[in-house]
Amino acid sequence: MRAGLASLLLALAGPVLGADGGAPRQSGRDTMSPALRALQADDGQHPAALALALGRELWASGARSCASCHGAPETSMRGVAARYPAFDQGLLDLPLRIQRCRTRHQQQPAWAPEAEPLLALTALVAQQSRGLPLAPPGGPELDAAAARGQRLYSTRMGGLNLACLHCHDQRAGLKLGGSLIPQGQVDDYPVFRLEWQAVGSLQRRLRGCASGVRATVWDWNSEELLALEVFLARRSAGLVMQPPGVRP
Repeated sequence: MRAGLASLLLALAGPVLGADGGAPRQSGRDTMSPALRALQADDGQHPAALALALGRELWASGARSCASCHGAPETSMRGVAARYPAFDQGLLDLPLRIQRCRTRHQQQPAWAPEAEPLLALTALVAQQSRGLPLAPPGGPELDAAAARGQRLYSTRMGGLNLACLHCHDQRAGLKLGGSLIPQGQVDDYPVFRLEWQAVGSLQRRLRGCASGVRATVWDWNSEELLALEVFLARRSAGLVMQPPGVRP
């Protein structure tokens, strides 16, 4: 048995905590080491600083720039990221909203998922919601998506036959391969993961989790990923945002 799988099965053999992980809801940043918490809190040392600088450059560039419609991001984008995912002629997370603006209003081709410019603008817009509670919207379409996302979150999948809740609800706070299992809250996305050495979206993290349990990886912007995003945003509602985050 490979060491990674052995560590996972050993962790899952431990005691099962309550549905809330045995503790109040807690942002992932609050369970990190003091050094990583300090890194996220220090804009001068934040590893996403280059992405934010690129986002500001893109915001102001071009004849049909973001700034030409929205002005300064500090004012026009305040609180915007706290209200996603949303429904507007379909489910949209924040990167998809930026893509729609780019294709419809700037009349430019869409970027590939996880393209550096898309992540840079996403990080810049998300940064303007720092200090605000995550407050995803409601509505019948979003309610239906949240219900589907909750079912996906609770459904065993892949070769390891695990659901999201087995780690992030029942065993949050325990160790897996020496690392703390977080509750899986989404208040700081997009995040700079030291594992990636780059800024990445919530969809990238969810696809990585699916791969980790040896399940079929959902397509980018699929109904499954968007439904999970809606559910996870509601699960994290009320947590104070500090994007872009830093994670191990």
